[in-house]
Amino acid sequence: MVVEETIEINAGIGAVWDAFIDLTCWDEWNTVLTDVATENESIREGEKFSCSLRFFSVPLFFEPEIEEVVPRQKVVWKGEKYGISSRHEFIFTKGNGKVRVTSRETFSGPVFSSVLLPWMEIRRLTRALLRDLKKASESPSFSHQELQT
Repeated sequence: MVVEETIEINAGIGAVWDAFIDLTCWDEWNTVLTDVATENESIREGEKFSCSLRFFSVPLFFEPEIEEVVPRQKVVWKGEKYGISSRHEFIFTKGNGKVRVTSRETFSGPVFSSVLLPWMEIRRLTRALLRDLKKASESPSFSHQELQT
């Protein structure tokens, strides 16, 4: 199963990218992935961070491993929980002073079933994450706003 959502952000790639990869500022804007803990300040290839999300109001803790980082273009992480594997890609495309962010999450595993994974809740959380990133990146008061290039 694949859940894909896209949002257009009225900000420069620098503001969007910096907000996304700087894990120290996620508490300022990210209402979906919370309780972030990491040894590093930013998303780096080959490393892990831990976080939680509220899945139907129940906290779900997980530890994604960063699989790929292409600066200002792409971040991919993977994780596994309860026998379900996921690979989450974030694609950043700039143009005309805006940034298009696409989130594509692919799920697989032996317990993979529509009963065990409520797709509408996953889609809702994905949309909320992208809206949060948009709001932060477009906000003149957000600390990364000056990095518009």
